[in-house]
Amino acid sequence: MNAPRAHQPVLLREVLEALQVKSDGIYLDGTVGSAGHARAIAAQLEGGLLIGLDCDPEALERARAALAEYGERVRLIQANFARLDIVSDGLQIERVDGILLDLGVSLTQLDSAERGLSFRLAGPLDMRLDPTLDTTAADLVNSLSEGELVKLFNDYGEERYASRIARNILQERRKRPIETTTDLVSIIERSVPARVRYRGRIHPATRVFQALRIAVNHELENLQRALEIGFARLRPNGRFVVISFHSLEDRIVKRYFKSLRENARVWGPITPSAEERAQNPRARSAKLRAACKLC
Repeated sequence: MNAPRAHQPVLLREVLEALQVKSDGIYLDGTVGSAGHARAIAAQLEGGLLIGLDCDPEALERARAALAEYGERVRLIQANFARLDIVSDGLQIERVDGILLDLGVSLTQLDSAERGLSFRLAGPLDMRLDPTLDTTAADLVNSLSEGELVKLFNDYGEERYASRIARNILQERRKRPIETTTDLVSIIERSVPARVRYRGRIHPATRVFQALRIAVNHELENLQRALEIGFARLRPNGRFVVISFHSLEDRIVKRYFKSLRENARVWGPITPSAEERAQNPRARSAKLRAACKLC
């Protein structure tokens, strides 16, 4: 078994520049993960507070270990960032100085075969980032109609061969349930033309796996809610920073920040430098957008 790949926070310098961390400020990292960004924020606090959220309990434990030295400067809570208002109310915090959402799936999560997030690893077709969620990717693949699967793969994966893939999924599941990542990858590979299968720039299962992960975890709905609630919770001059990794996320962030132009100064997208892209291939598709609340 390969060792987990080391975590490298994406656009770290740019995040800190956008947040303009105040030593006595209150900051919320809605996707604390392995705490790469969170450590850099906490290191700048003196009398301030960092609230770290993550829906993945394993990620939260990694963050707890990484941030232990900062003691009372950090509060870690298992929750999806769409519930940041409920978390803030529970801590009796009305306003914060900055919010960070790093929307990427971590390498640790991708490298866990049991999560079923990677088409390169054999494992159960799960894909839940929060293990308390009711619906898995296998549930969707084995229960949605052909039309519903086509819509899902089109809307969330922008998959060119959605109809072929959905049709073959239905044919296969009439014989037996589709339960593993390898089951699904096999169906996808025989659903796309050979020129795509062998010469395509990305693996033919990439978009379908993305679509299922987004659907299972309600990622786009949660992002929209977090943007709306988060901006309302910012103090005047508070900063909202979002890093996205695919066009569906970035489109939501861009549209929402654009709607704030009378109430905020917005900027972006900022993309990684050539040096960072060379050192961290995962950063290649990252885009940072930010908003500063005016009043």
